[in-house]
Amino acid sequence: MKGFIYARVSTSKESQQTSLERQKEELAAAAEKWNIRIIDVIAEEASGYEVDRPGVLDLLDKIKETQSDVLLIQDETRLGRGNARIALVHQLHKMGCSIFSLKDDGALLISETDSMVLDIVAIVEEYQRKLHNAKIKRGMVKAVENGYHPEDNLKRAGQGGRKRQDAPMKEILRLRKNGMTFYEIAVMLRGLGFSISKATVHRRYKEYQERSENIASED
Repeated sequence: MKGFIYARVSTSKESQQTSLERQKEELAAAAEKWNIRIIDVIAEEASGYEVDRPGVLDLLDKIKETQSDVLLIQDETRLGRGNARIALVHQLHKMGCSIFSLKDDGALLISETDSMVLDIVAIVEEYQRKLHNAKIKRGMVKAVENGYHPEDNLKRAGQGGRKRQDAPMKEILRLRKNGMTFYEIAVMLRGLGFSISKATVHRRYKEYQERSENIASED
């Protein structure tokens, strides 16, 4: 298995710094015992009640990039406290990353209450996904009724061996006019072969608006 070590303290006091170093040393020893190849060690000073910690955000990105199997922590409180802890446990489970702790001498053991909360969150997310898909489907039907022809994009896909990377402004403007959000537009365009994100759709749309306004002011 391959994975990461995450250590955290809440303050920069000298006693806390000693704790941080001890966490890293003990987790490194545990990784060797459990035959886990450590890719990186991430340590930070931050409150466990905050979920948007620089170290945690960096950790999640690296786990996704490397498709790591496991995260090593001293105990569940090092990962986070309160709702932040539940949110991170849920995110790691979704990414297929197991959590090992020194306290549990292996896989993290969660309480019955936490397990129930995680089950509820998973159910809610599934229904959100279904509602989102239904909304996208309705948006597509509406767009087609207003003259949108997705098959035209499919026919053009791959012509000349060129990858579909550019944002199709005509389609973005048409879908935006039909009342679709930037996220919905990005999802639809990706389904048609365009490699594009919500941020890119929004940026290209704003750039188009700015160009139009500049042309209008020059006239």
